[in-house]
Amino acid sequence: MATRKVAVIGGTGAEGFGLASRWARAGIEIVIGSRAEERAEDAAAKIKDLVGGTVSGLGNEAAAASAPIVVVTVPFAAQAGIYRSIANSIGPDTIVVDCTVPVGASVGDKATHVLGVWEGSAAQQAQSLLPKETTVCAGFHALAAAALSDLDREMEGDVLVCGTNKAARLEVGELVTAIPDLRFIDAGSLENARIIEPITALLIGINRRYKTDRAGIKMTGLPPT
Repeated sequence: MATRKVAVIGGTGAEGFGLASRWARAGIEIVIGSRAEERAEDAAAKIKDLVGGTVSGLGNEAAAASAPIVVVTVPFAAQAGIYRSIANSIGPDTIVVDCTVPVGASVGDKATHVLGVWEGSAAQQAQSLLPKETTVCAGFHALAAAALSDLDREMEGDVLVCGTNKAARLEVGELVTAIPDLRFIDAGSLENARIIEPITALLIGINRRYKTDRAGIKMTGLPPT
């Protein structure tokens, strides 16, 4: 695997913590980012206790400057502020992976409602807040935080990744397949985030109807990888 170091902004939350833990267990160096460095350090120590590996905690700006891939796992209500705070810390060769979902719960509405975003999607909003040369991908939306955090069970399902260029999507795909039993699906250009992001709201509704918290997606009819 080419990428050996990843910064997870929002790594103190359920989704970010689950992803960071599974990548650390796979041997990837992890930097947890948080607005409060102390919280990031606490989360890093907890991950090391759970799975071992090389894990550290920094403030968001320092974390964003520390790794070639920066994964942002924050609620939509916090997204714009976070990107404004880290924009000057993102290097020209950095790949930013946005996992944000614009669901109504972030503004006090229902979690099954999808909010309209002027730019078309949360990922495209992220792109508009970063330097023009920044490579942005979107992915990991359909992975349940509860399943990610349950480290005693393997994940399963497909991860749709879209982004500004194929090379970046393939590199993010390596992060997908670093987690056993997950399959990377190249979902094309970043514009497709406006289709992919709402799947999370659909899955939330399915979870409620079927009284679970682990619904995911799987594509059929594709050639074996």
